[in-house]
Amino acid sequence: MKHRLNTDKKDSAFTLVELLVVIAIIAILAALLLSAIPQAKGRALRIQCANNVRQLGIALQAFVTDNNVYPLFANPDYPQYPEHMKLWMVALQETELSVPGNSTNHIRFSKWSGEGVWKCPAANKPPNWPEHMGYESYGYNWYGMSSKLETNSLGLGGHYIWNAGHSSAPPISESEVVSPSEMMAIGDGLEGGNGIIRDGTWILWRTDNEEDLLGSTKRSYARHQGKANVVFCDGHVESPTLPFLFEDTSDDALSRWNRDHQPHREKLSP
Repeated sequence: MKHRLNTDKKDSAFTLVELLVVIAIIAILAALLLSAIPQAKGRALRIQCANNVRQLGIALQAFVTDNNVYPLFANPDYPQYPEHMKLWMVALQETELSVPGNSTNHIRFSKWSGEGVWKCPAANKPPNWPEHMGYESYGYNWYGMSSKLETNSLGLGGHYIWNAGHSSAPPISESEVVSPSEMMAIGDGLEGGNGIIRDGTWILWRTDNEEDLLGSTKRSYARHQGKANVVFCDGHVESPTLPFLFEDTSDDALSRWNRDHQPHREKLSP
Protein backbone atom coordinates (compact mmCIF):
# COMPACT_ATOMS: atom_id res chain seq x y z
CA MET A 1 0.00 0.00 0.00
CA LYS A 2 2.84 2.32 0.90
CA HIS A 3 4.56 1.54 -2.40
CA ARG A 4 1.38 2.40 -4.29
CA LEU A 5 1.13 5.80 -2.53
CA ASN A 6 4.70 6.60 -3.47
CA THR A 7 3.94 5.67 -7.10
CA ASP A 8 0.87 7.91 -7.15
CA LYS A 9 2.97 10.81 -5.83
CA LYS A 10 5.56 10.24 -8.55
CA ASP A 11 2.85 10.10 -11.22
CA SER A 12 1.39 13.37 -9.92
CA ALA A 13 4.82 14.98 -10.01
CA PHE A 14 5.40 13.85 -13.60
CA THR A 15 1.95 15.07 -14.59
CA LEU A 16 2.67 18.51 -13.10
CA VAL A 17 6.01 18.74 -14.94
CA GLU A 18 4.39 17.72 -18.20
CA LEU A 19 1.67 20.31 -17.69
CA LEU A 20 4.25 23.03 -17.08
CA VAL A 21 6.12 21.98 -20.22
CA VAL A 22 2.92 22.18 -22.26
CA ILE A 23 2.13 25.61 -20.82
CA ALA A 24 5.66 26.81 -21.65
CA ILE A 25 5.36 25.51 -25.22
CA ILE A 26 2.00 27.25 -25.64
CA ALA A 27 3.48 30.50 -24.30
CA ILE A 28 6.38 30.29 -26.77
CA LEU A 29 4.04 29.58 -29.67
CA ALA A 30 1.79 32.47 -28.63
CA ALA A 31 4.78 34.83 -28.48
CA LEU A 32 5.91 33.73 -31.93
CA LEU A 33 2.39 34.16 -33.28
CA LEU A 34 2.02 37.62 -31.78
CA SER A 35 5.33 38.72 -33.30
CA ALA A 36 4.40 37.26 -36.69
CA ILE A 37 1.00 38.98 -36.90
CA PRO A 38 2.38 42.55 -37.25
CA GLN A 39 4.89 41.35 -39.84
CA ALA A 40 2.19 39.62 -41.86
CA LYS A 41 -0.03 42.70 -41.61
CA GLY A 42 2.85 44.89 -42.75
CA ARG A 43 3.46 42.67 -45.78
CA ALA A 44 -0.24 42.75 -46.65
CA LEU A 45 -0.29 46.56 -46.50
CA ARG A 46 2.83 46.76 -48.65
CA ILE A 47 1.22 44.50 -51.25
CA GLN A 48 -1.92 46.64 -51.26
CA CYS A 49 0.20 49.76 -51.68
CA ALA A 50 2.15 48.09 -54.52
CA ASN A 51 -1.15 47.43 -56.27
CA ASN A 52 -2.04 51.12 -55.93
CA VAL A 53 1.31 52.13 -57.38
CA ARG A 54 0.85 49.66 -60.23
CA GLN A 55 -2.53 51.24 -61.07
CA LEU A 56 -0.96 54.70 -61.05
CA GLY A 57 1.74 53.37 -63.37
CA ILE A 58 -0.92 52.08 -65.77
CA ALA A 59 -2.60 55.50 -65.70
CA LEU A 60 0.77 57.16 -66.39
CA GLN A 61 1.44 54.87 -69.35
CA ALA A 62 -2.03 55.61 -70.73
CA PHE A 63 -1.37 59.36 -70.46
CA VAL A 64 1.94 58.97 -72.28
CA THR A 65 0.29 56.84 -74.97
CA ASP A 66 -2.43 59.47 -75.47
CA ASN A 67 -0.11 62.50 -75.48
CA ASN A 68 3.42 61.21 -76.25
CA VAL A 69 4.69 63.19 -73.25
CA TYR A 70 4.81 62.74 -69.49
CA PRO A 71 2.47 64.88 -67.37
CA LEU A 72 3.84 68.14 -66.05
CA PHE A 73 4.34 68.16 -62.32
CA ALA A 74 2.59 71.52 -62.05
CA ASN A 75 1.01 73.46 -64.89
CA PRO A 76 0.49 77.20 -64.46
CA ASP A 77 0.33 77.44 -68.28
CA TYR A 78 -3.00 75.60 -68.38
CA PRO A 79 -4.31 77.20 -71.61
CA GLN A 80 -1.21 76.02 -73.47
CA TYR A 81 -1.21 72.50 -71.97
CA PRO A 82 -4.84 71.79 -71.02
CA GLU A 83 -4.45 68.00 -71.00
CA HIS A 84 -1.96 68.35 -68.13
CA MET A 85 -4.55 70.00 -65.88
CA LYS A 86 -3.03 71.96 -62.99
CA LEU A 87 -1.10 69.16 -61.34
CA TRP A 88 0.21 65.71 -62.30
CA MET A 89 -2.17 63.99 -59.88
CA VAL A 90 -5.18 65.79 -61.33
CA ALA A 91 -4.04 64.97 -64.87
CA LEU A 92 -3.90 61.23 -64.13
CA GLN A 93 -7.12 61.22 -62.13
CA GLU A 94 -9.30 63.17 -64.55
CA THR A 95 -7.91 61.96 -67.86
CA GLU A 96 -7.12 58.31 -67.09
CA LEU A 97 -8.71 57.21 -63.81
CA SER A 98 -12.11 58.92 -64.07
CA VAL A 99 -14.98 58.26 -66.46
CA PRO A 100 -14.61 60.79 -69.31
CA GLY A 101 -17.44 63.25 -69.69
CA ASN A 102 -19.21 62.14 -66.53
CA SER A 103 -19.68 65.29 -64.47
CA THR A 104 -20.93 63.30 -61.47
CA ASN A 105 -17.55 61.59 -61.35
CA HIS A 106 -15.72 64.86 -60.74
CA ILE A 107 -14.73 64.92 -57.08
CA ARG A 108 -12.71 67.60 -55.31
CA PHE A 109 -8.95 67.04 -55.24
CA SER A 110 -8.96 67.19 -51.44
CA LYS A 111 -11.38 64.25 -51.45
CA TRP A 112 -9.96 61.72 -53.92
CA SER A 113 -6.30 62.52 -53.20
CA GLY A 114 -6.66 60.70 -49.90
CA GLU A 115 -8.77 57.76 -51.08
CA GLY A 116 -8.68 54.74 -53.38
CA VAL A 117 -5.48 54.24 -55.33
CA TRP A 118 -4.17 57.56 -54.00
CA LYS A 119 -4.13 56.35 -50.38
CA CYS A 120 -1.36 54.10 -49.13
CA PRO A 121 -2.93 51.97 -46.36
CA ALA A 122 0.24 52.28 -44.29
CA ALA A 123 0.61 56.07 -44.61
CA ASN A 124 -1.30 58.02 -41.99
CA LYS A 125 -0.95 61.74 -41.35
CA PRO A 126 0.26 62.43 -37.81
CA PRO A 127 -2.30 64.27 -35.68
CA ASN A 128 0.12 67.17 -35.12
CA TRP A 129 0.99 67.59 -38.81
CA PRO A 130 1.14 71.32 -39.76
CA GLU A 131 -2.28 72.48 -40.99
CA HIS A 132 -0.83 74.46 -43.91
CA MET A 133 0.91 71.36 -45.30
CA GLY A 134 -0.76 68.61 -47.29
CA TYR A 135 -0.02 64.96 -46.65
CA GLU A 136 0.03 62.82 -49.80
CA SER A 137 0.70 59.10 -50.08
CA TYR A 138 2.43 59.07 -53.48
CA GLY A 139 5.01 61.21 -55.21
CA TYR A 140 6.15 61.83 -58.79
CA ASN A 141 9.79 61.75 -59.85
CA TRP A 142 9.77 65.34 -61.04
CA TYR A 143 13.32 66.48 -60.28
CA GLY A 144 15.50 63.43 -60.69
CA MET A 145 18.81 64.26 -59.02
CA SER A 146 18.32 68.00 -59.60
CA SER A 147 17.76 70.42 -56.75
CA LYS A 148 15.24 73.26 -56.42
CA LEU A 149 18.08 75.77 -56.80
CA GLU A 150 18.84 74.57 -60.33
CA THR A 151 17.05 75.48 -63.55
CA ASN A 152 16.88 72.22 -65.47
CA SER A 153 15.16 69.08 -64.22
CA LEU A 154 16.47 65.55 -64.76
CA GLY A 155 13.13 63.97 -63.86
CA LEU A 156 9.78 63.46 -65.60
CA GLY A 157 7.69 66.45 -64.51
CA GLY A 158 8.94 68.96 -67.07
CA HIS A 159 12.18 70.40 -68.41
CA TYR A 160 12.47 73.14 -65.82
CA ILE A 161 12.43 73.51 -62.05
CA TRP A 162 9.27 75.35 -61.14
CA ASN A 163 10.81 77.18 -58.16
CA ALA A 164 13.72 78.46 -60.25
CA GLY A 165 11.58 81.11 -61.95
CA HIS A 166 10.38 78.82 -64.73
CA SER A 167 7.21 76.96 -65.48
CA SER A 168 7.74 73.21 -65.55
CA ALA A 169 6.90 73.27 -69.25
CA PRO A 170 7.60 72.11 -71.83
CA PRO A 171 6.78 68.51 -70.88
CA ILE A 172 9.16 65.57 -71.25
CA SER A 173 8.61 63.57 -74.43
CA GLU A 174 8.42 59.80 -74.31
CA SER A 175 11.60 59.48 -76.37
CA GLU A 176 13.64 61.48 -73.84
CA VAL A 177 13.51 58.68 -71.29
CA VAL A 178 16.57 56.66 -72.26
CA SER A 179 15.74 53.52 -70.27
CA PRO A 180 12.05 53.28 -69.25
CA SER A 181 12.64 50.00 -67.39
CA GLU A 182 15.27 51.71 -65.23
CA MET A 183 13.57 55.09 -64.68
CA MET A 184 11.51 55.50 -61.52
CA ALA A 185 8.24 57.33 -62.14
CA ILE A 186 5.87 57.23 -59.16
CA GLY A 187 6.26 55.82 -55.69
CA ASP A 188 5.68 56.32 -52.00
CA GLY A 189 5.76 60.07 -51.38
CA LEU A 190 9.20 60.40 -49.80
CA GLU A 191 12.00 62.96 -50.06
CA GLY A 192 15.35 62.41 -48.45
CA GLY A 193 19.05 61.81 -48.34
CA ASN A 194 21.94 61.38 -45.88
CA GLY A 195 19.79 59.37 -43.50
CA ILE A 196 16.89 61.85 -43.25
CA ILE A 197 13.56 61.20 -44.99
CA ARG A 198 10.40 63.27 -45.09
CA ASP A 199 7.10 61.60 -45.81
CA GLY A 200 3.70 62.85 -46.98
CA THR A 201 5.03 64.62 -50.08
CA TRP A 202 3.81 64.58 -53.68
CA ILE A 203 7.39 64.29 -54.95
CA LEU A 204 9.58 61.19 -55.04
CA TRP A 205 12.94 62.86 -54.68
CA ARG A 206 16.49 62.29 -53.51
CA THR A 207 17.56 65.49 -51.83
CA ASP A 208 19.99 66.48 -49.08
CA ASN A 209 17.91 69.38 -47.80
CA GLU A 210 15.10 67.76 -45.81
CA GLU A 211 14.35 67.94 -42.11
CA ASP A 212 13.18 65.13 -39.88
CA LEU A 213 9.67 66.56 -39.61
CA LEU A 214 7.90 65.22 -36.51
CA GLY A 215 9.91 61.99 -36.63
CA SER A 216 9.31 61.45 -40.36
CA THR A 217 12.41 59.28 -40.85
CA LYS A 218 11.25 56.72 -38.29
CA ARG A 219 7.74 56.88 -39.74
CA SER A 220 9.08 56.31 -43.25
CA TYR A 221 11.02 53.21 -42.19
CA ALA A 222 7.98 51.83 -40.37
CA ARG A 223 5.70 52.38 -43.36
CA HIS A 224 6.78 49.34 -45.39
CA GLN A 225 9.33 47.65 -43.15
CA GLY A 226 12.21 49.75 -44.46
CA LYS A 227 11.16 49.65 -48.11
CA ALA A 228 9.24 51.80 -50.60
CA ASN A 229 7.01 50.84 -53.52
CA VAL A 230 8.02 52.36 -56.86
CA VAL A 231 6.61 51.96 -60.37
CA PHE A 232 8.95 52.49 -63.34
CA CYS A 233 8.18 54.10 -66.69
CA ASP A 234 7.67 50.69 -68.30
CA GLY A 235 5.02 49.82 -65.69
CA HIS A 236 6.82 47.27 -63.51
CA VAL A 237 6.87 47.71 -59.72
CA GLU A 238 9.76 47.22 -57.33
CA SER A 239 10.17 47.61 -53.56
CA PRO A 240 13.73 48.87 -53.02
CA THR A 241 15.06 49.53 -49.54
CA LEU A 242 15.13 53.11 -48.30
CA PRO A 243 18.95 53.11 -47.94
CA PHE A 244 19.21 52.05 -51.61
CA LEU A 245 16.94 54.93 -52.65
CA PHE A 246 18.29 57.68 -50.45
CA GLU A 247 21.84 56.76 -49.37
CA ASP A 248 23.41 54.42 -51.96
CA THR A 249 25.83 56.26 -54.27
CA SER A 250 26.38 53.50 -56.82
CA ASP A 251 25.66 54.13 -60.50
CA ASP A 252 22.77 51.67 -60.36
CA ALA A 253 21.10 53.52 -57.48
CA LEU A 254 21.62 57.06 -58.83
CA SER A 255 20.92 56.53 -62.54
CA ARG A 256 17.37 55.34 -61.81
CA TRP A 257 16.41 58.86 -60.82
CA ASN A 258 17.34 60.51 -64.13
CA ARG A 259 15.75 60.29 -67.56
CA ASP A 260 19.16 60.27 -69.30
CA HIS A 261 20.05 57.19 -67.20
CA GLN A 262 23.26 58.82 -65.94
CA PRO A 263 24.19 58.84 -62.22
CA HIS A 264 24.92 62.60 -62.03
CA ARG A 265 27.01 62.05 -58.94
CA GLU A 266 28.01 65.70 -59.15
CA LYS A 267 24.55 66.53 -57.80
CA LEU A 268 25.36 64.93 -54.46
CA SER A 269 26.46 67.15 -51.61
CA PRO A 270 30.26 67.13 -51.14
